Amino acid sequence: MSIFRRNKDTTQDAAEDTQEASQESVGTARPAEPAEPAEAAETTTSAGAAPAGPWDASEVDLRDDGRLDLGALRIRGVADMELRLEVDEQAQQVVGATAVIADSAVQLQAFAAPRTMGVWDGIRSEIAESIVSQGGTADEVRGELGPELRTRMPSAGPDGRTVFAPARFVGVDGPRWFLRAVFSGRAAIDDDAAGPLMAVVRDTVVVRGESAMAPREMLPLRLPDEATMPSSEPATDDELRPFERGPEITEVR
Repeated sequence: MSIFRRNKDTTQDAAEDTQEASQESVGTARPAEPAEPAEAAETTTSAGAAPAGPWDASEVDLRDDGRLDLGALRIRGVADMELRLEVDEQAQQVVGATAVIADSAVQLQAFAAPRTMGVWDGIRSEIAESIVSQGGTADEVRGELGPELRTRMPSAGPDGRTVFAPARFVGVDGPRWFLRAVFSGRAAIDDDAAGPLMAVVRDTVVVRGESAMAPREMLPLRLPDEATMPSSEPATDDELRPFERGPEITEVR
């Protein structure tokens, strides 16, 4: 489902949103510190630097902040970005949001996590083991948001030969939530191509809510209200269809 596309000429802050900012580590749960005042929480660390998120809902003022309200996720667009929603037709539920820029994409999903510890270390190991067991590769590296996986995922090509699609798994442990970002296409292998999408990840807000949830249970997403859509045009029947596959880069073996 294609939700909206934001063009350069309508994005005044695109240059700020697409620059990277340094952050030492997010591989473990954030410490339980008092939240900063909402009006100061999203200030940049230096002139032109990108915000040092992802954010918890307690850290920002969500009133008319320009982000699209998808329930557990609030996402703000950047220049030339298209946002697609993945929908489980049987359950009639949104299960993921994917930002696409040119031949790069990042899928965002949020999950519940324990109050006292993060889950990314365990999930990262499980992803690596699963991919390697299927004949792929998974290398752990230190990324902008802490430990991440650079993988090559195998699948059968149309001619029967094995093809490998690169994917980059990034995880962030927040207060009682975990955000997973999966980069595909050019962004999986090219840090420059991933830069604008990383800015989207870092500017995303996770709304955990107060409901009791089992660890790793997906936080509920929803279709945005028509009133909050960036476009003034109503959605058509063709737009209200399941997720379209994003950009892919494959190697044939």
